[in-house]
Amino acid sequence: MNLVSSLAHATRPALRLVAAATLLGILPTHAADKFTYLTNWYAQAEHGGFYQAQATGLYSKAGLDVTIKMGGPQVNLMQLLVAGQADCIMGYDVQTMKAWEQGIQAVTVAAAFQKDPAVIIAHPDVKKFEDLKSRTILVGSAGMVTYWPWVKTKYGFTDAQMRPYTFNIQPFLADKNIAQQGYLASEPYSIEKQGGIKPSVFLLSDLGWPPYATTIVCTADTVKNKPKQVAAFVKASMEGWKSYLTGDPSPANALIKKDNPNMTDDLIANGIAKMKEVGMVFGGDAARQGIGVITDARMKQTYDMMVTHKLLDPSKVDVKKTYTTQFVQNLKVMP
Repeated sequence: MNLVSSLAHATRPALRLVAAATLLGILPTHAADKFTYLTNWYAQAEHGGFYQAQATGLYSKAGLDVTIKMGGPQVNLMQLLVAGQADCIMGYDVQTMKAWEQGIQAVTVAAAFQKDPAVIIAHPDVKKFEDLKSRTILVGSAGMVTYWPWVKTKYGFTDAQMRPYTFNIQPFLADKNIAQQGYLASEPYSIEKQGGIKPSVFLLSDLGWPPYATTIVCTADTVKNKPKQVAAFVKASMEGWKSYLTGDPSPANALIKKDNPNMTDDLIANGIAKMKEVGMVFGGDAARQGIGVITDARMKQTYDMMVTHKLLDPSKVDVKKTYTTQFVQNLKVMP
């Protein structure tokens, strides 16, 4: 037997042992790719799908070692994205399109929420949104440069009736002439609990406000250089949302409360109920095309709205560059 034959003969048993060990899961497989996602606020039910994917191993199964980091009032998501502190962030169409004006190439790759959860809250005697023309409306600084110009044009409201919102519901509770901004599962619930009244709640997306929300936003470089990781993160996240809203949400809820000890079971339960009630995740185009879907038509609608209300300089922003459908068009994670 020559040297080559002898070596081949000698290594066969070793190769068989390696193959058997790999099949049995004894030997380590390819290391998972590290991936960081930064949310837009403290952990809550509205982030549940991402935490569910983490808690139930969907990310691990997709070959990812995902870290979910919480945002907050002092966290500049775009700044951290550009600095490489996150692979993707939880975004919002208006913010992402606006970023291109400043030269930040932020790209929306999926949208967990088909509807923006922004609401205007009024006292129970207000039955129609149009009736707020005679009321004082409290609007936060972000709202002043996003939905407020749209509301003024569409419903004839004026800056004279608008006052700053300081994220305190007491002025609303003290004055029946006041309406205020809020988020669907947050301020209305607090008003009910603290004020003992069931307010009128107007979801702006049901009135025609077009942006998606709770999106996955990456830099153009990440989309180009890490397409497999982005695709894996998007798919596992949307599977997480399906599991969170149709199955047992307790794995995600445990992680949410670990990250945010101020979050209570009743707040989480209210958040889940509201998302289901209005079709936040499963409604709109997602009902037909799958969870996470974004469409050309919807993005153009948001872009056109921003240009019309002088929220965006069209000479500096090409709408087609602000998003891509490549990760969701064939995803088909159906509700």
